[in-house]
Amino acid sequence: MKITVLADNNSLIDRYYLAEPAFSLFIEEGGKKILFDTGYSDVFRKNGEKMGVSFTRIDTIVISHGHNDHTGGLQYLADLKQNIDVYAHPDADEDKSYEGLDISMPVKFSQLNSNFKVTLSRKPLNITDKLVYLGEIERKWQKTVPLEDDELEDDTAMVYKGEKGMFIITGCSHSGIINICEYSKKVTGINRISGVIGGFHMLDNDSLNTEVRNYFRKQDIDVIYPCHCTDLKAKIALAQAVEIREVGVSMQLEIC
Repeated sequence: MKITVLADNNSLIDRYYLAEPAFSLFIEEGGKKILFDTGYSDVFRKNGEKMGVSFTRIDTIVISHGHNDHTGGLQYLADLKQNIDVYAHPDADEDKSYEGLDISMPVKFSQLNSNFKVTLSRKPLNITDKLVYLGEIERKWQKTVPLEDDELEDDTAMVYKGEKGMFIITGCSHSGIINICEYSKKVTGINRISGVIGGFHMLDNDSLNTEVRNYFRKQDIDVIYPCHCTDLKAKIALAQAVEIREVGVSMQLEIC
């Protein structure tokens, strides 16, 4: 599996790509060309085209959850004519707000062109033989929630069944990164986590930082790539338990 970061809060030094407080990955696996989230604007597409990503070959889109910083880019894919499978939780395009601000998906699934085939599922689904869309994450392992009163049930993730264990791909982890990891074990039957990339929604929360750090300390994880909604304080805490790597636009990973 090959992962390329198209949109993130950071851009790697000397690469000269656009960054925004959002998230989007381009994933190549099992012959599939997959977008995992589409960022907040057209930044993901501008960056991708500059990197040589052919959007006319995209055949799959996976939505991690229905917030505009992960789905805003959908409106910049309307020109695509190929058949595209879209996977998301049934509640992803419901209206959402935060402190009076509308943070919903700007494009509802019903407004997508007919060549976008939308599959809404609470249950896990295979994207390829090795890559699984997790559906609705069970929330029974983690004590500290990322955000109080956050009942975002449509938050989901993906897991890759690799040679060294499972590699988890998450958007914002509203459901809790520990819950995502443990649910991935339940779905795949694989106990070892080789790595994790994505936003952990660890923002100025000492209790959450401690709980996740202690959890990762007990896992035999090679490396994690916390980004997007993971602040510096959280990264410092996590670095006490596991090797972490910097993430930014244009970063590429090869996962076996």
